[in-house]
Amino acid sequence: MTKPMGAIPPGFAADAGDMLLIGGRRADALVAEAGDTPLFVYDLGLIDAKVTRFRSAFTGVDLHYAIKANSYIPLLSHVAKQVDGLDIASGGELKLALKAGADPARISFAGPGKRDGELQDAIEAGITLNCESESEVERALTIAGKLGATPRLAVRVNPDFEIKGSGMRMGGGAKPFGLDAARVPALVRRLVAAGADWRGFHIFAGSQALDAGALIEAQRATLDLAASLADHAGAQPPLVNLGGGFGIPYFHGEQPLDVERVAAALEHGLAERAPELAETTFAIELGRWLVGEAGVYLTRIVDRKTSHGKTFLVTDGGMQHQLAASGNFGQVVRRNYPVAIANRFDAPGEEEASIVGCLCTPLDRLADDVLLPPAESGDLVAVFLAGAYGLSASPQAFLAQHPALETAVGGGAA
Repeated sequence: MTKPMGAIPPGFAADAGDMLLIGGRRADALVAEAGDTPLFVYDLGLIDAKVTRFRSAFTGVDLHYAIKANSYIPLLSHVAKQVDGLDIASGGELKLALKAGADPARISFAGPGKRDGELQDAIEAGITLNCESESEVERALTIAGKLGATPRLAVRVNPDFEIKGSGMRMGGGAKPFGLDAARVPALVRRLVAAGADWRGFHIFAGSQALDAGALIEAQRATLDLAASLADHAGAQPPLVNLGGGFGIPYFHGEQPLDVERVAAALEHGLAERAPELAETTFAIELGRWLVGEAGVYLTRIVDRKTSHGKTFLVTDGGMQHQLAASGNFGQVVRRNYPVAIANRFDAPGEEEASIVGCLCTPLDRLADDVLLPPAESGDLVAVFLAGAYGLSASPQAFLAQHPALETAVGGGAA
């Protein structure tokens, strides 16, 4: 039985020869230029459009980019010039952010389990540490004392709420992330008394939310929590990172997030915020929403085969590059990302086929029982929504398969 797939995001079309265009460039020409498949292509112009939309909607709110979504250096360098901050989650990402030319004063470092060497590198570079526990604060203070440096320390808060309906819940109840809200004021007083440069709160309740109402409620609760924590700590936070959580529609039936509705509610909330937050700067941290729809994964069909009446299109890529599209990055029931035959982009679907990768595992599936135009060996498959948590979140070394290539187009890309 044919299974539905998600909608191809806006911004993609075919040329007169029915070849998919990405950033105005033919998919086959991009593959030829790169030299091989599989190939990730990122349209920087589509990212620019998202930044513009955010700026128009969220006036007076800083925009941060969570580089875990996609840390490809040309893309990261491009985004870093347009946002107010970069959020990292490892020492490796710290090196990437600096390589991309980001100002260390605009980088913040979250994540549990930071090693002493990572803390030292961050303190030496002047990066803000979003501390996740009392012991992490003590380690940071000790390291800073040995260096003769003043550490920039924020506190990541584990809120008592979550974003309802979010794809990944980062708050509410027992969590390895951040400090339970009740313990935050004492820790703030401790680090301020120790002479640290207190940078504020990082409050992240969840991700991949498409329900504007749920995000509005989470942001309202975040503002209330930040004000209460500041009151009990006796110190006004310079910055409150409200987290992100903005989702994109991956699957059949999902609708895009009403970003403007979220922005209007936040504007109202900020206008009426408590006096404890009067001088506070607010930021929203986004990854997937900024870059997810801008990426396309191109992989070539190397075999077409039939088994028990079912057609399989076997590609030279797969879950080693696109774990999320395979369904093995958190899906409980596997659903299909949008896919297309790139060189027959506007052709009608005439046959049911499954697209599978080249790995020796039944988990390596890019599309199940979808309706496609007839395809043969040599044709290009395009997997959309590949700009976030694609290559950066996939087991690239699995079975020692050949690596994927990456390139960026549009938006002034070279």
